[in-house]
Amino acid sequence: MTNESRGMAMIDKLNDALRFQQAALELRARRQEVLASNIANADTPNFKARDVDFASALRSALAGSGAGTLDRTSPRHLTPAGATALAAPLQYRTEMQSSIDGNTVNLDVERGQFSDNAVRYEAALTFISGYLRTMQTAIQGQ
Repeated sequence: MTNESRGMAMIDKLNDALRFQQAALELRARRQEVLASNIANADTPNFKARDVDFASALRSALAGSGAGTLDRTSPRHLTPAGATALAAPLQYRTEMQSSIDGNTVNLDVERGQFSDNAVRYEAALTFISGYLRTMQTAIQGQ
């Protein structure tokens, strides 16, 4: 095996190892936007709170299938790369307490979910940073 092919194999392994974290970060960022939208629309009549089913959306993104998969309707279209976290289907949150104006946003629930998601996003970034530092140390041999 040549040095070039070993280098490419190492890059492929690094990409595979970080693929899960990349998908999770994209999905967490998307979920944060949805939760922020819920909070911003807490006083909007008839607004229905929505959320992302994180586990199933992550499975779909990693499998490369699901709602994010695009169909090629012309040979000139680019080949789709598979599902992305940004294409995760949104689901309506179960209404806990009815509102006169039809709004289903519960600020306590939304703030809690927003905070939890933010902490998990930061934890994923910390994990990736540590993993990359470990890989750099291994490559440099220090």
